[in-house]
Amino acid sequence: MGKGRNDHVKEEKRNEDDRMQLKRTIGYFNGVSFIIGTIVGAGIFVSPTGVLQYSLLNVGVALCIWTASGVISLMGSLCYAELGTALPFSGGEYSHIKRALGSPPAFIFIWTAMFTKPASNAARALLFAEYATQPFYGACPVPELLKKCLALAVLWCLGILNGRSIKMAAWVQTVFTVLKMTALSVIAIGGIVLLVRGRKENLARLENAFSSEVPDASQIAEAFFQGLYAYGGWWSLNYMAEEMKNPSRNIPLTVMTALPAVTVFYLLVNISYLTVLTPKEIVSSVAVAVTWADKVIPAVAWIIPLSVAVSIFGALNSSMFTLGRLSYAGSQSGHLPVLISMLNVHCCTPAPAMIFSTIIASIFIIPSDLIALTNYFGFSVWLMIGLTCASLIVLRYREPNLHRPYKVFLPVAFVMVAISLFLVLAPIIWSPKVQYIYAFIFMLGSLLIYLPFVHFKLYFGFVGKITCYLQLLLEVSPVDVSADCKYD
Repeated sequence: MGKGRNDHVKEEKRNEDDRMQLKRTIGYFNGVSFIIGTIVGAGIFVSPTGVLQYSLLNVGVALCIWTASGVISLMGSLCYAELGTALPFSGGEYSHIKRALGSPPAFIFIWTAMFTKPASNAARALLFAEYATQPFYGACPVPELLKKCLALAVLWCLGILNGRSIKMAAWVQTVFTVLKMTALSVIAIGGIVLLVRGRKENLARLENAFSSEVPDASQIAEAFFQGLYAYGGWWSLNYMAEEMKNPSRNIPLTVMTALPAVTVFYLLVNISYLTVLTPKEIVSSVAVAVTWADKVIPAVAWIIPLSVAVSIFGALNSSMFTLGRLSYAGSQSGHLPVLISMLNVHCCTPAPAMIFSTIIASIFIIPSDLIALTNYFGFSVWLMIGLTCASLIVLRYREPNLHRPYKVFLPVAFVMVAISLFLVLAPIIWSPKVQYIYAFIFMLGSLLIYLPFVHFKLYFGFVGKITCYLQLLLEVSPVDVSADCKYD
């Protein structure tokens, strides 16, 4: 009898493995690598100057803002952890907003994200190309055509990688995260060594940390904008919730590991910069880490530009991964063409979603002026974070019996909604620009697409023929109904 039960369990496991759906292949360490790799890009190496500049070169205030920004990011991550463990589906904020607030707000989110996120990936790819080619040109500027060609090549290499093998994409992410954190460790340990040696000029700036002029409320708010931007990407883990092993345990554990680790590293690296450089030198430096290396380790200072390129590459890989999952989830809900939600029959990866998101990012690279337009959509990031945290609150009251393996302290969600509202309204009120109106019109304009094609389900016959042809060409198949029903 026992043997029969074991055979039945094995048969069920085999059937589950054979289903056409995303597989749970991402473990705890992969999750930590993805979230750290998304947060830590070029900023901490190149220009962590915004916080210090708006803090009026007050070192103590700047370090406090770096810490507070890390705490706020951790609070947001814990809110997302509750949603990710209760609703472990692809799509991140999109899936949670749709569940709690309905289809129209979710469609506005994906409409906006399909404009801003590929543009962000295009910007990362161009920045990577800049740092990867600059050593070959010395003081001369890198030709724009070369940068764009290399950026396109990197985008498509990562797009193909993520479309072919989830395990390989996770392995690449882990390797590049380890490399970039090793580079940050070199800077952090170098600063600690200099502090231990106790030179007066090294200690003076930290001993008199609060001696400079104290910024006013608006300047502190601007400094917070800069600090929170540096932590951007903490929300990425929920995009891979459907592919995480044991999400009930691993999602909260990953968040509680990654965010404190990034906060500690950011503080140590900033202290190291301040140990070697004056606040004025930091603010005026084009690439702070390079200036630091020229003074501390001149013989191997070339490591830092290489580390910047590695860091950007890792951040781009994780961003490509999450954007593909957003497209996949949107298609599952009927907000994007059905082909995008299909999986490759050989490796069960969302290959069409990766191709779709890579094509959009490539379009932004060709006329790179388009990337500048996305600067005016910065408020939309915090608008969606606020809506996601509001979704948590709505679901707590509307679905009290929903299984929640992890529950955040509910006032934390209210605080995050308030912070998000402030970060959305502050730039619009303090520096109103007509471009913000255009951004709002663009976002609301999504309803002109939503009403006919989603709400009223307008359909053209030729779309089905194109879908069938591409399905055969790409060797993709719809997900099983058992996996699909969760999006209803």
